[in-house]
Amino acid sequence: MAFPLNIIVFVAASAGIAWISRSSLGNFRAHGFYRFFAWESILAILLLNLGVWFNDPWSIHQIVSWILLCLSLFLVIQGVLLLRGLGKPDSQRNDSSLLGIEKTTELVTAGVYGYIRHPLYSSLLFLAWGAFFKDPSWAGIILAGLATFTLRMTAKIEEAENVRFFGAAYQAYMQRTKKFIPFIF
Repeated sequence: MAFPLNIIVFVAASAGIAWISRSSLGNFRAHGFYRFFAWESILAILLLNLGVWFNDPWSIHQIVSWILLCLSLFLVIQGVLLLRGLGKPDSQRNDSSLLGIEKTTELVTAGVYGYIRHPLYSSLLFLAWGAFFKDPSWAGIILAGLATFTLRMTAKIEEAENVRFFGAAYQAYMQRTKKFIPFIF
């Protein structure tokens, strides 16, 4: 019996995710620790539903899925462009647990950041649920729920890190924006 390709892909991709997250994995107080588990959950959902990605394209669950996936794509593009353009990432933030794009020295409050504090995590949240809706199942809902929980933990810890770095400006920013979904949550 051949070893399932999904398992091979999961192990290989997990090794890459672990390598990217290596500086955070030993520190449960770093936001990257929880982000690692969010990424793993999302990877598992993607692989779980990979075989039905384009099945029954006009069903309600597929339409919901594609809407969430499009929102995910929009948010990741906007978030990355704004962080690179306005956040002025620099080695001044000498924290090994931060990825390069996260080492912003300027608080970004324009564009999508004017409405939500974590568009990149929102993107992952929409990706998780978009992948879940490709073929809703109990395993999928557990994985999407785990991704949601770990993304909430990631954002909570990152907000504490940002308050330490940006101070009162970030606290004021938190008061006027939502965490993941504009005007809602």
